Amino acid sequence: MISRGRIVAVVIAVVTAVLGVALPAHAQPQGAHITGIEHVNDRWDKVSVFSPSMNKVIVNDVFKAPKAGAPTFYLLPGIDGGDDLDGPRPPGTKSWFGMTDIQGFFANKNVNVVSPLGGAFSWYTDWVADPGKQYQTYMTRELPPLINAEYKTNGRNAVGGLSSTGGTAVDYAVQAPGLYRAVGSYSGFLTPADNAQQVALTLGSGGASADAMWGPPGGPLWIAHDPSKNVAKLAGTAVYVAASGSGNVGAVDRLPDGFGPNITGGFIERIIADSTRVFADSAAAAGIPITYIVRPDGSHTWGLFESEMQESWNTTIGPALGA
Repeated sequence: MISRGRIVAVVIAVVTAVLGVALPAHAQPQGAHITGIEHVNDRWDKVSVFSPSMNKVIVNDVFKAPKAGAPTFYLLPGIDGGDDLDGPRPPGTKSWFGMTDIQGFFANKNVNVVSPLGGAFSWYTDWVADPGKQYQTYMTRELPPLINAEYKTNGRNAVGGLSSTGGTAVDYAVQAPGLYRAVGSYSGFLTPADNAQQVALTLGSGGASADAMWGPPGGPLWIAHDPSKNVAKLAGTAVYVAASGSGNVGAVDRLPDGFGPNITGGFIERIIADSTRVFADSAAAAGIPITYIVRPDGSHTWGLFESEMQESWNTTIGPALGA
């Protein structure tokens, strides 16, 4: 007979997995662990993981490799954490699995593709003044061992991010040497220390304080997490960075006919292009080889991000993983 306490525990686990809510301190289990797996189809799982560093459950999309012993490619969400904050899409669908053809592109590739959901306005890093935002710890210490064990991977990892998390993906290789063999920035921001005001404006649009992330702008943590200032630490890591030089709408954006010039997206992409160029120049000056791509068109859209991700796989990440 199943006890009443067991039933309550199961209900709590299900609710937290679905809503991503924090558990009260007295109910916190010890150690990161998988709380549940929903099988969307034969290759796509939604894996709920309890994060002890944040005391909450994170849902992760997983596209399973066709065979065991495969590497893992992590894809970070954008500033909205995979949610359509101002639109009609259901939560968790403005994401890599909802906005791009992950299943089609990786169908014949022996790699596990994993994308966490949530973490809006977190920069997917560890915050000094917000215990609910410890995403670097989650992505470098908590999640990978669980994925390795559950899907019997070979332990080879890569990570990519878009826009605000593009620089974060590269930063992971700086902060956790050896964990990620390859990193990709898809129209990502790679110079936060010198452009703290841009970061502050982005976080402020979601009601978050940049000071709460890495302390006062210009401080040591801003420099420590700036990929352009730590390129020497990327030696031995396969690095891909890309952005559109013009910010102009192009076929790559896949926008509806008559959409217009996408002024906001183009403005953001031009800022990103400058940031990416500074990073590439820093890498060249330090003698660190990277793959640096300047796209002729693209206006900071999911079409552009997907194209850059696929290009990164073909040129940089797939070869680094041996996949």
